[in-house]
Amino acid sequence: MTALDLSSPVAVVGTGTMGQGIAQVALVAGHPVRLYDAAPGRAQAAADAIGARLDRLVAKDRLTGAARDAARARLLPAESLAELADCALVVEAVLERLDVKQELLRELEGVVDEDCLLATNTSSLSVTAIGGALANPGRFVGLHFFNPAPLLPLVEVVSGFATDVTSATRAYETARAWGKTPVACADTPGFIVNRIARPFYAEAFAVYEAQGADPATIDAVLRECGGFRMGAFELTDLIGQDVNESVTQSVWQAFFHDVRFTPSLAQRRLVESGRLGRKSGHGWYDYAEDAERDEPHTAEKRQQPAYVVAEGDLGPASELLSLIREAGIPVREEEEDHGTRLVLPSGGQLALADGQTSVEFRDVVYFDLAVDYRRATRIALSASQDTAPQTLTEAIGLFQALGKDVSVIGDVPGMIVARTVARIVDLAHDAVAKGVATVEDIDTAMRLGVNYPMGPFEWSRRLGRGWAYDLLDELHVREPSGRYAPSLALYRHAYASDKREGSTS
Repeated sequence: MTALDLSSPVAVVGTGTMGQGIAQVALVAGHPVRLYDAAPGRAQAAADAIGARLDRLVAKDRLTGAARDAARARLLPAESLAELADCALVVEAVLERLDVKQELLRELEGVVDEDCLLATNTSSLSVTAIGGALANPGRFVGLHFFNPAPLLPLVEVVSGFATDVTSATRAYETARAWGKTPVACADTPGFIVNRIARPFYAEAFAVYEAQGADPATIDAVLRECGGFRMGAFELTDLIGQDVNESVTQSVWQAFFHDVRFTPSLAQRRLVESGRLGRKSGHGWYDYAEDAERDEPHTAEKRQQPAYVVAEGDLGPASELLSLIREAGIPVREEEEDHGTRLVLPSGGQLALADGQTSVEFRDVVYFDLAVDYRRATRIALSASQDTAPQTLTEAIGLFQALGKDVSVIGDVPGMIVARTVARIVDLAHDAVAKGVATVEDIDTAMRLGVNYPMGPFEWSRRLGRGWAYDLLDELHVREPSGRYAPSLALYRHAYASDKREGSTS
């Protein structure tokens, strides 16, 4: 099954920001495009807005004048659904309400030909449920674009329970012909991106609610240590707290209140107060012109330790040993069967976040996971009230000697980046095991849909097959609500690795 022929008309119903974006994508690809909106005059206004954006593309030398003129000639506002009768594809981008979408699609089914592909751009509703109103749900598919549709490459092609393989394939190939990167996905709450991305927000909010760190510090650690493009607090302010919480609520409810997707009470209070982010002028941060910028907690300068003793290879943080030597700090190495830590001159220990807490040990400071320790510009450290001040001082001085800013947070198990990555990896393995999508499509979706520094499975390979399982298992012991219980898929993944290596533990 191939993509739609460029001579085939494509229609978009609903002319808000997303509808206009989808229409522009199909138009620039070369299709005749029809725009329809139930509100009088909105289709014409949308056509004018698209025309203005085409003008800007010409001004930026991203489109020729001739191509713009040809595209404008192919763009036609429609005054009734009847004018969409000859379309080969109709994409609805109307209000996110099941009854509204179902009513529209029933009307469309009575207008278009039987071989017309019908699609929804829903981000939160069930494709199966929407298509359930159709006499022929086999031709109905989800085409979930990301905003802004003309710029972001990812399209989730979602097959409902009744979607025909031929329909899904045609939608997939059409999206690819439009210059997008499609990924195939089963109809599951949140699809790929909105399902697997929940921990990015949830764990940041959980650290904040536990008074482990303030929003500016958590955001800085996620960016400068974790390699994420934006922190969770600034990103949800950009998205809109009401929008982000609505997606979280939708996924949580669709999974029958699965504790892994529980919404944040702190975010609920933010929404209730009307602090919705940038669009309201205040969210987690204050966006008033005279507002003072929130800065992350950064430790004052400390003296570097005279030496460190490395017990084991530090696992995912082994690169630190080279960085320490390059900084001129002697490293004494000792073989340890289970050791993955640094011993400081005071006798205190420095260990990679593993889901345990500092208060459980005599004198341990934890450091957070970094996507790349050489390129990271900030490291988070975690200590308890019982940690010796000299141990914390030496730990701060060590990372400062490596050229890193240091943020000291509370005694939070799994810290910030480590617990976030572990949960993302777990949900990704669970999604593959349940037939949501392939490993390759999940990695692609998370890199392109939310700009993660790498896909969950790429992270999993880099960190080691048992890393995420072990960290979550420790977290689950300390918070046995089920939120951190590793999935059966992640357990099988970790155990299979141990079995191949001859371990029976």
